[in-house]
Amino acid sequence: MYELSVCADTVFLDVPFEERVKKITDAGFRVEFAGWKGRNMEIFRAYPNVRPGSMVATGAGSILHPEDVDDLVASVAESVKVANYIGSKQMILLAGVLGPKGEIIHRTHPDEITRWITAYKALMRVAEIAEAHDVVLCLEHLNTVIDHVGYGIGRVEQAVQLVREVGSPHLKIVLDIYHAQVEQGNLIDLIRDYVDDIGYVHVADAPGRHEPGTGEIHYPRVARALHEAGYEGIVGLEAFPEGDPYVALDRFREAFTLG
Repeated sequence: MYELSVCADTVFLDVPFEERVKKITDAGFRVEFAGWKGRNMEIFRAYPNVRPGSMVATGAGSILHPEDVDDLVASVAESVKVANYIGSKQMILLAGVLGPKGEIIHRTHPDEITRWITAYKALMRVAEIAEAHDVVLCLEHLNTVIDHVGYGIGRVEQAVQLVREVGSPHLKIVLDIYHAQVEQGNLIDLIRDYVDDIGYVHVADAPGRHEPGTGEIHYPRVARALHEAGYEGIVGLEAFPEGDPYVALDRFREAFTLG
């Protein structure tokens, strides 16, 4: 059975990071977050019962431009040490660096063949780092329609193909239900077809990117499909609450509690 996590970068934004970690933990969830630099990671070792979900491994560079791969690899190498320190076993790997509003600020090579060859070589290198530190890097697709125009990996199949070509148990994909719905739909088949490639699941409803139950996605059916397919990893809420964050957490838990 899967476990539930909540992103500290989308809920309780009116309080400091450490307080968000505590609130999420006290509500009974694992805690995931994006960037770690400038944040107090001691909270993950000092606060009782806190359990990390995932953290973002990408703080520089790009897998889609040959001149930027070394920076990305160095960023991953630095981040996995932090993951080991706080006990996080899953890390989110983006194609490159995003700005504060999700805008694409990393470079992407204009030639398609160069992009994919570069991505494959970069992923081979970071998979070796992940193996050495016993973590799983999860490559994330993002929708290129609304939130991340210009992002190089928009469809789930693109992330899956790259991961399968590398062939490492330490490299999987993030199946982001919100981004998949916006980009392509057909969510249940994506779960069934690619469950063995999934290392992490992200959740938000569409439109709006709020919690389950606020949009068009039938999340109880998504939850059932994950269970029936045999997914046993973490499902993380990466959604901005429509109103009260505690109501959002309750809706999330209810949607993923199988009757």
